[in-house]
Amino acid sequence: MRAQTGEMSYLVLARKWRPRDFESLVGQDHVVRALTHALSTGRLHHAWLFTGTRGVGKTTLSRILAKSLNCETGITATPCGQCRACTEIDSGRFVDYVELDAASNRGVEEMTQLLEQAVYAPAVGRFKVYMIDEVHMLSGHAFNAMLKTLEEPPPHVKFILATTDPQKIPPTVLSRCLQFNLKQMPPEAVADYLDKVLTQEGVPFEPAALRLLGKAASGSMRDALSLTDQAIAYSSANLSTEAVRTMLGSVDQTHLTRLLQALMRCDAPGVVAVADALATRGISFRAALADLAVLLSQLAIEQRVPGDPTSPEALDAEQRELAQAMAPDLLQLFYTVAVHGRQEMTLAPDEYAGFVMVCLKMLSFVDSEGCGKVDSQVDTESPQTELQSAPPPPQAEKKTLTPEPSAQAIEAAPEPDVQKPAPPEPAAQRADTSNVTKADAAPMTAQTGPVKFDATFVQNWPHFAASLPLSGMAQQLATQSACVAASGDTLSLQVPTSALTQGGHVKRLSEVLAQTIGRPVQLKVAVGELAEGASAQSIADAQARERQLQAEEVVRRDPFVNALIEGFGAHVVPGSVRAADTPN
Repeated sequence: MRAQTGEMSYLVLARKWRPRDFESLVGQDHVVRALTHALSTGRLHHAWLFTGTRGVGKTTLSRILAKSLNCETGITATPCGQCRACTEIDSGRFVDYVELDAASNRGVEEMTQLLEQAVYAPAVGRFKVYMIDEVHMLSGHAFNAMLKTLEEPPPHVKFILATTDPQKIPPTVLSRCLQFNLKQMPPEAVADYLDKVLTQEGVPFEPAALRLLGKAASGSMRDALSLTDQAIAYSSANLSTEAVRTMLGSVDQTHLTRLLQALMRCDAPGVVAVADALATRGISFRAALADLAVLLSQLAIEQRVPGDPTSPEALDAEQRELAQAMAPDLLQLFYTVAVHGRQEMTLAPDEYAGFVMVCLKMLSFVDSEGCGKVDSQVDTESPQTELQSAPPPPQAEKKTLTPEPSAQAIEAAPEPDVQKPAPPEPAAQRADTSNVTKADAAPMTAQTGPVKFDATFVQNWPHFAASLPLSGMAQQLATQSACVAASGDTLSLQVPTSALTQGGHVKRLSEVLAQTIGRPVQLKVAVGELAEGASAQSIADAQARERQLQAEEVVRRDPFVNALIEGFGAHVVPGSVRAADTPN
């Protein structure tokens, strides 16, 4: 008896927990609804096509449908699961249910042999059901051989086709089938099903571990169950979050949070320390960049649509703080760098070097003089922020303002040569503020004499802000702010969002103001709604809109364009007209 017990084979979870009826099928409600209605009303087609990625239930649906057609209780949407037909189909022994793998039986001879057998009546069942898996692998001659039978099969024959690549199936075949596209399983549905499976199996687990498995399965329930089998063996039948994360090689979110915090405070040693910690744990740096891109997308969503902090998928307190502190354009830039860096990882000498260089590239986009810690000295909770700048040097060095590339130029530009001066720090996309003017505005710089804080300065602030030698987020703060008051050495600004006051950008602006006008400046920044045309950015946006309207009007009046429209039925594609000075 002991020898027999030792020889008993273990049935893997993916086979043991394969759904055996429509009710237990997960994530395919739209297909189940259509099939159950057809079975209940007797409106049965002769050929079905199930499409979808691996592990979403194509073969499982085929077997359930075969049982529904051949159950001894009659054609039903709820097969009994106890009769000979149901049990033999489940065990793969039913003579009238044939599963054919088109990947290994793709020739015309195999298809001809199958069709020759189809004309004979079923041996024991009500219908002969032929399931052809990966049908797109059939040769062109094989498809041609089955067309006539597929269109008008004998009344006792049903065809079920399954494929992961429906684009390769000839339209003549597609037109003869009812097509159902099976969806990938959402991670939440996978985790809920794994909860049910492990509870029945008596295996202890942590809910967070199941969410990790659900994400790693990439929509495939079969992959999720296979990974769960692996996790049970790896963790000695105790699925802890740490054990599953280690097995999957996924990155602990705390490492990514530490990385972003180090980037925000311009802490290069801290960035390298995170990379070293990941290397020590044997984490794939390519996977780390993928997880970083996911986290950045979650932070961007949190900025626009704050989620429920009590949800299991919610960001933690530090991540929510990052979402509030990071400027939206900088966050988007980090995401772009992470995605492109992951694609270029194969070109790096090794993954560690590639990961570190991607992180240092992100660091180069942060204003090194104006960045600060996430919990910087700028009080974001108070309605008004006040900073006293340090006195300027006796003779401030004159700085020149260099135009900065757009976000598209960042992606397309080649990497700078290490022996050349570093390029100016790129900023997020924005309208060109270099030509901001007002009818009564005159340029004010240190070279035109002392600058007096008065009503004229308030009026001329947009032009003055656009001329300041700033870059990065400090420049965004200047060009997106409105001057509401100026008196003595105190300058009061108003900005549309608190994100502009994060980090050390206010301090940086006050320092550059002091250097530009030649005396200390007390800067106050408040958050509030700006009037139209009160900031350099809004003026530049208005000018850009006006240029765009003028360009569209020129196109509408162009004789050649009108001739094309009238003579050839042409039309101007909406959004395709751009002003000559508008970047693509």
